[in-house]
Amino acid sequence: MSEPAIPGSIWIVSAPSGAGKTSLTRALVERLGQRGVPAAISVSYTTRAPRVGEVDGTHYHFVDDARFLAMVEAGEFLEHADVFGRRYGTGMAETDRQLAAGTELLLDIDWQGARQIKGRRPGALGVFVLPPSAAELERRLRGRGQDDPAVIAQRMAAARAEMSHFAEYDYLIVNDDFERALDELQTLVLARRLRLPAQQLRHADLLGGLLAANGVE
Repeated sequence: MSEPAIPGSIWIVSAPSGAGKTSLTRALVERLGQRGVPAAISVSYTTRAPRVGEVDGTHYHFVDDARFLAMVEAGEFLEHADVFGRRYGTGMAETDRQLAAGTELLLDIDWQGARQIKGRRPGALGVFVLPPSAAELERRLRGRGQDDPAVIAQRMAAARAEMSHFAEYDYLIVNDDFERALDELQTLVLARRLRLPAQQLRHADLLGGLLAANGVE
């Protein structure tokens, strides 16, 4: 007999550009899958054009402005925002479908989206990822091929603005050593799944048998 589906959780993962959030979340999905824990990265809606190699429905749901605004009007987003003239949003129906199926859902969004989701789904868990130092963050940003000092300065200013909201999250991880940061992120998810309500549902038959065998009702 298969185990009952334990409802999944929303995991908001935020970080400044260059902190390694994307690499961590993708590695976490693979790591959890190896342990038999269903996990996925939420696919956002956006009005920006696809980049080379991006696939609709895999990287983003690409829609035009009219469709996006209609979805906003219909209340179909858990959160949405305008970022540099482009719109991004997290679809509510698909989120709820994946959670009901027991998927641990990772949302790669910024602090503004995190606030919206926390307001609508208080049980959502927030993780903020920090770089080990300002110097290392700048080195990573320069390593992306953007050598213009003005561009780097703008990116560093944006990073500091994002990092100023770290205290609004439930957990804080410093990505100095990638494998250690990944272990810490995985630990958070596994610990949530070991909490009493989830374990009672998962092991209902076992608990019933153990208690009955000892005459406990």
